[in-house]
Amino acid sequence: MFDFTAEDASKYLDTYIIPFAINLALAIVIYVVGKFVVKIIVNIVGKLLKKAKYDDMLVDFLKAIANAVLMLFVIIAALNELGIDTSSLVAILAAAGLAIGLSLQGSLSNFAAGVMLLVFRPFKAGDFVDAGGATGVVKNISIFTTTMNSVDNKLIIVPNGSIYSGNITNFSAMDTRRVDMVFGIGYDDDLKKAKEILTEMINADDRVLKDPAPQVALSELGDSSVNFVVRPWVNSADFWGLKFDFTEAVKLRFDAEGISIPYPQMDVHVHKQGE
Repeated sequence: MFDFTAEDASKYLDTYIIPFAINLALAIVIYVVGKFVVKIIVNIVGKLLKKAKYDDMLVDFLKAIANAVLMLFVIIAALNELGIDTSSLVAILAAAGLAIGLSLQGSLSNFAAGVMLLVFRPFKAGDFVDAGGATGVVKNISIFTTTMNSVDNKLIIVPNGSIYSGNITNFSAMDTRRVDMVFGIGYDDDLKKAKEILTEMINADDRVLKDPAPQVALSELGDSSVNFVVRPWVNSADFWGLKFDFTEAVKLRFDAEGISIPYPQMDVHVHKQGE
């Protein structure tokens, strides 16, 4: 029969129980204090990012990533204090991370693009853009996708990777835009009169900015028409309104003034064989 004496109990207590209890207490202290320090660091990072005026969603996401990474270090430090070998745990986590990264390669590409879009902000919610093969008003920019409303009110969801890997045209980025319009008249029409009418009409529109001054110029002697370019500058919000209204007004005015707007024509000459 095993005889467990008081001396053995004292030795077992000194050798195993007390050191383990001390290590456990230190591990708990490391975890509690580490968690408190991580919280302070994450809050400081969040305040700095918000002060830099980064998107709230990006700030929350980066705070979550920072919290997860720092807490992982805290947990590893606490486990080390308990005498647990964490090298194998780190190796397992690294291998799992690599496997997940390879399986989610496309998603990670969209994620990286989403972070870049939120950091550099080539556009924001409410902007009218052409990006990723879609054109519309940006409704929301998330980590993986950007949501737009098309001009005919269709919902378009575009992967961020497609947007960031191509050209981005932001029609709302500037306060003013130039409207480029072309009007053709017949070769037999009065050239000077047509130019005077276009100049008068564009100068009379209150939406046209005085600086830069609008341009009315003869641009091309085309196959079927003599073409004028009319290039006024307007506030971005007035772009389509002026383009539509002015095009209609020019047609009505030219009709009233007897100036023709020709269309492509082809003369076909038929010759009989032997003539």
